[in-house]
Amino acid sequence: MTPTLAGLVASRHVIVCCGTGGVGKTTASAVLAIGAARAGRNAVVVTIDPAKRLADTLGLEELGNVAHEIPSSRWDPDGTALPGGRLSALMLDTRSTFDELVRTYATDAEQTGRILDNRFYRNIAGALSGTQEYMAMEKLHELHEEGGYDLIVVDTPPTRHALDFLDAPARLTRLLDNRVFRFLMMPAHSAYLRAAGVAIQTFFRTVGRVVGTEVIDDVVAFFRAFEGMEQGFRERAASVTALLADADTAFVLVTSPRRDAVDEAKFFATRLRESNLSVAALVVNRVHPTFGETEEIDALRERAEQLTELSSSETDMATRNARARLAARYENLASYASLGARERAELADAGQRIGAGAVVYVPSLAHDVVDFAALNAVGHYLAPSPGN
Repeated sequence: MTPTLAGLVASRHVIVCCGTGGVGKTTASAVLAIGAARAGRNAVVVTIDPAKRLADTLGLEELGNVAHEIPSSRWDPDGTALPGGRLSALMLDTRSTFDELVRTYATDAEQTGRILDNRFYRNIAGALSGTQEYMAMEKLHELHEEGGYDLIVVDTPPTRHALDFLDAPARLTRLLDNRVFRFLMMPAHSAYLRAAGVAIQTFFRTVGRVVGTEVIDDVVAFFRAFEGMEQGFRERAASVTALLADADTAFVLVTSPRRDAVDEAKFFATRLRESNLSVAALVVNRVHPTFGETEEIDALRERAEQLTELSSSETDMATRNARARLAARYENLASYASLGARERAELADAGQRIGAGAVVYVPSLAHDVVDFAALNAVGHYLAPSPGN
C-alpha cells in the first residue's frame, strides 16, 4: 500500500524537500515538521536557504547552526496535539559545520589549530563550490547520529543545484583519490614528491607568480594539515550515502501548477532516479480550487445560460441587469471550477509520470504564510495530524 504524505510524516526518519524557488518549499518543510510534532514526534527542520524565510515564518529573530527548540505554545496554542511532540529548527552555517567536522577528525588540538588558522581554509570554508552541499549532508548525519530526533526535515536550496548534495559524498571521495590531492598530502621530504612531483611543482611555481607564493604555501599547508583525517571523511561520506538511500528516508518534491515549475519537478525526479532514489510524494502548492465535480460544473454553466436567456427577455431594466450580473458570476465560477479540475488532472498525470507515491494539493490561500496560524492552515491540506 502506497503511504500518504501524512503517513510519511508519521513514520519516516528523514524527509528531504526538493523544488525550484518560489513554490513554497520552505513552507512545506516547516509544515511537515509541525505535523510530526503535533503527532507526538520529536521533529527538527533544517534549512540551507540563505533567504532565512524559515526563521521569519517561525517567528524567530534568527536561526543558528544549532537546533533551536520552539515552545509548544507557538505551534500548538490550543493544546490539541498529541503528547510528547517537540519542534526544533536550524539554518545551516557552512563555516561552523566545517569547523566542527575538522574538530571531529583532527588527531589533536595542534592539528585542529593548523587547519582552522590556515588562511586558505579561512577564505574558502563555506565558499568553495560543493562545500555547502557536503556540509548540509554532514549536518543531516550529525542530527541523525546525535540529535535523537524522530523526524528530520531538510529544506534544500531553491535552485537547480538543490540536489547536488546527492553527489557531495562521492565528490569528496573523488577528491581524496585525486593525484594532486595525494601529492599535496605527502611530506616535503618524500622521494615521490621529489621525483614524480616535478610537473606539479612547476605548475605551482607558475601559478605562484600570478597569485603569490604565500597563497600557494597556504594551499599546500592546508592540505598537508589534513594528514591522517582522510579515512574519517571517507567513512562519513559512506554513511551519508547510506542514509540517503535508506528506506526510512523519503524525498518530497514541491512544485506549483506553473508549467516551468512542473518541468523543474520532472528534472528533480530524473536526478533522483539517476541516483537510484524515488519520489515519495509530489506536493503541488497554490492550485485553483475545484468547486465540485464535473457534473456540478456543467450545472453552473447551464444555470448561467438560463439566467442569460431570462435576462434578454426581461423588460424591467433593473431585473434584467441583476440577472445578467448573476449569470456572469455563475459563468465565472464555472470557468474557475473547470480550470481547477483540468489543472488537477494534468498534475495527477505529471505525478504519475514522475513516479510519485502520492500527489497532494494545497490550494491558493487568501493570505501569505507568515506565522504559525498560516502554517497550520497549510497543514490542514498538506499533512493533517491529530488536532489539525
